[in-house]
Amino acid sequence: MKLFLKSLGIAAALTVFLVACGKTQPEATDSHAYTEAEVSAAFTKGACGTCHTIPGIPNASGMIGPNLADAPAMAEEAMHAGGYSGSATTSVEFIKESITNPSAFVAAKCPTGPCPTGVMPANFGDTLSKDEVSAIVQYLNGLPNDAFGAEHDSDTASAPAAAVAQDPTTGADIVRDPADLPAPVGNREPQTVRIDLEATELEGQLADGTTYTYWTFNNQIPAPMIRVRVGDTIEVHLKNSITSIMNHSIDLHAVTGPGGGAVMSQTKPGEETTFTAKMLNPGLYVYHCATPMIAQHISNGMYGMILVEPEGGLPPVDREFYVMQGEIYTSGAFGQQGHQAGDTTKLLDEDPEYFVFNGAVGALTTQKPLTAKTGETVRIFFGVGGPNFTSSFHVIGEIFDRVYNQASLTSSPLTDVQTTLVPSGGATMVEFKLDVPGRYLLVDHALARAERGLAGFLIVDGAENHDIYNGTETSGSGH
Repeated sequence: MKLFLKSLGIAAALTVFLVACGKTQPEATDSHAYTEAEVSAAFTKGACGTCHTIPGIPNASGMIGPNLADAPAMAEEAMHAGGYSGSATTSVEFIKESITNPSAFVAAKCPTGPCPTGVMPANFGDTLSKDEVSAIVQYLNGLPNDAFGAEHDSDTASAPAAAVAQDPTTGADIVRDPADLPAPVGNREPQTVRIDLEATELEGQLADGTTYTYWTFNNQIPAPMIRVRVGDTIEVHLKNSITSIMNHSIDLHAVTGPGGGAVMSQTKPGEETTFTAKMLNPGLYVYHCATPMIAQHISNGMYGMILVEPEGGLPPVDREFYVMQGEIYTSGAFGQQGHQAGDTTKLLDEDPEYFVFNGAVGALTTQKPLTAKTGETVRIFFGVGGPNFTSSFHVIGEIFDRVYNQASLTSSPLTDVQTTLVPSGGATMVEFKLDVPGRYLLVDHALARAERGLAGFLIVDGAENHDIYNGTETSGSGH
């Protein structure tokens, strides 16, 4: 269960080494034999498949940590390879210690560079029960041949488990209302603004009958919009819920300094970190978790935006909305019901099952559509959490009167724009006046993504304006 094990594979020489040490047979963990259901539940709670490939464990195809297809051999090698400061003398003891006391190990090089302190694991000794730890140890100590899901043949040891059908499920509402954003800052002097965020992990509603374990800031997607002015100093307080399994952090693209705050905010479950930063540049900026694997933390829902208003504030409009686009990579296919785990292989292959606005299918259609009236001018703060795909943001039936390209608020806006490109980790601000009532669709004009959940409604009430738009509706429209 370690990022810190030096071996990333099991060479044939290890077998000879283990024979010489008399360690070819797995040792018993205790007298209790844990069932497949108990083992699977423990691995799921520990999120072990997030980082590791583990034969026989559904969706354990992580790419950060080593493949655990022969954990006992890896344990033996690590204990005798030098740099180990723990007390284990057997593979069973080593595997257990790696789960419950990770500080006993010396970090090796992670795929993205030096391993950040405490990234893995996150208080497993506190979050997993004694039985759950024992179930994991029992399973890993039986690999590659003797645990369920792995045959007595190295060719089949890493074969993935078959998908299991699940009953429809209901989870928490994680969708942020697009009208839920702070009021304009306006014309005021710079000040210090305290920002309180909490990283949480919860089972939320992804689609009808389908749930997903989201990682969030403050239980909603996107995370709270932060609204300040240029010259302000933000004082960021990041808590990580005691119920979290993973460490979390925050990288604000509006922050000038290494990591955008991430190097000061790697936060363990039950703990809090804080830092300050001065807002030097106006603009609309994305923020997100920046704990490895960063793409996974983002795809699970840990993204939001911070608006740094220019001196004097923004021009007034009648309504403002807050919308973000993201991708979700599930083990099951799009539309499959039941609880869906994340799929690291699909994430790395950039092959999402879902594209969503504000975190879920139907978030801005059946759940929380945008609403306005004719004659009003609306402003949409739009960003892409990603982590992988660029958006071709478009409102069907409207033209953007003004587009602040790349969310540059100090440049002259583009005018009369049909569709605007927004990169992953980027943003834009668009404004337009509503002249005709009706239902307008928010889309990414890579329109196949609408078939995977990416659509929103802007519902406009008011009197008809036949001078601008007139005719008889026909059936069969895709709008």
